[in-house]
Amino acid sequence: MKNLVITSFLLCAFIRILYAQEIEPRAYSNIPVNLNAAGFAYSLSHGSVITDATLPLKDLEVTTHIPTIFYMRTFSFLGKLGRMQVTVPFAQMAGDVKIAGRDTSGTRTGFADARVRFGLNLFGSPPLPAKGFQGYEQTTIIGASVVVSVPIGQYDDTKLINIGSNRWGFKPEIGVSHQYDRLYFEMYAGIWFSTTNHDFLQTSTLRQDPIFSFQWHAIYALNKGIWLAIDGAHVNGGKTKVNGVYSDSFQRNWRLGGTCSMALGKQHTLKILYHSGVATKFGGDFNIIT
Repeated sequence: MKNLVITSFLLCAFIRILYAQEIEPRAYSNIPVNLNAAGFAYSLSHGSVITDATLPLKDLEVTTHIPTIFYMRTFSFLGKLGRMQVTVPFAQMAGDVKIAGRDTSGTRTGFADARVRFGLNLFGSPPLPAKGFQGYEQTTIIGASVVVSVPIGQYDDTKLINIGSNRWGFKPEIGVSHQYDRLYFEMYAGIWFSTTNHDFLQTSTLRQDPIFSFQWHAIYALNKGIWLAIDGAHVNGGKTKVNGVYSDSFQRNWRLGGTCSMALGKQHTLKILYHSGVATKFGGDFNIIT
């Protein structure tokens, strides 16, 4: 039963693991107020899920296709630059695992949990209209944000593999961005909190400790419309408790990747991001391209 519970948690939580280890450079950059932006993203991830070596679980592999739509709006709030972004992903996920030598697999297709992000640049980023933005020169920006994970994703408490998490998530975060000539250096620190899933495997209750997340980025602006970034991330924590009993599920994972962004005219941008697991103690050890 313990093996089944841990395996179920890992497969159910895979999309949430992707969220916890997400990498997003220039999240606190200054942009004009009253800006509306909508976009589409496609992510492909493939990788294994690292478990306790004492468990009879092998070859736990998950492949996920995630098309996503998003909308963002910027505004002025108390003399500061604010932004709100809504992201709605749709996922097709397939998982394979051997339990005590027996092959087990499953696929799921449906909406994943949506995310709503509220951000506010507290220092170094005045709320400027588009016409007055041309003369702005960044030095140091300090910002804060809150991400809310909304449990709209597909969830069936009788299934081992689920796309949704059946619980709310909240991540307060603070970020710093500093510019030196064409270089930008950024660091973010946040904490993921999750509510309780009272319908885990029908009759069980799942709780998870907070997950601490850190990001750092080194960005080089080639010209006004193109920039490149080296990205890194680390997550720490997230130990789970099922029916009051802790499992050996503490995450201490490192990721590294890169981003290329280029402007396609005045109103469109193309961004390509790739990152991969460098060291994984528990959870998702995957490669992802967006």
